[in-house]
Amino acid sequence: MAENITEHTYLISREDRSRLNSHKALLVWFTGLSGSGKSTIANKLEQELFRRKIHTYSLDGDNIRKGLNSDLSFSEEDRHENIRRIAEVGKLFVDAGMVTITAFISPLHNDRKLAREIIGPGDFLEVFVNTPLEICEQRDVKDLYKKARAGEITNFTGIDAPYEAPIDPDIEIKTLEESLEESVQRLVQIIEDKIRLR
Repeated sequence: MAENITEHTYLISREDRSRLNSHKALLVWFTGLSGSGKSTIANKLEQELFRRKIHTYSLDGDNIRKGLNSDLSFSEEDRHENIRRIAEVGKLFVDAGMVTITAFISPLHNDRKLAREIIGPGDFLEVFVNTPLEICEQRDVKDLYKKARAGEITNFTGIDAPYEAPIDPDIEIKTLEESLEESVQRLVQIIEDKIRLR
């Protein structure tokens, strides 16, 4: 089947879109435990970038699981496929000229490495939201840890499935040491520098 597929060449380039937007594209990949604050920081970041007239779009784990990836379970194989699909969608948004913000637990190093390879290293910014497990459990706004501890949910990251913390993330946010506002302002400065047209 693959031999019958020919990639289409478009007349409008990514560079054309960057000039139209007055900024380059980028994918900001938030990773961290459930309850670490990924979505909260991602939402606030998008709001601030949007306020600065930067073209953005957010892809969030729960939202994607309800639509595009509703056919996937939480097995190791399906989690890998979840991340692969997200990376491919993210690549399309980056090609469209957007600063794309993703918030996914993405617990395994190899899956995050694959995402970086799909997007392209120069377009991928890994943000590790580093929040201790006990703090995430205290927050537990969705009661997921409680259900996992009770055995009602299996393969739950941090309880009976591993989370491999990034060894060398592009940015690390320690939520116990930095406020939401401080984190967002630091991210905005780094992102604006990366997407500035030279």
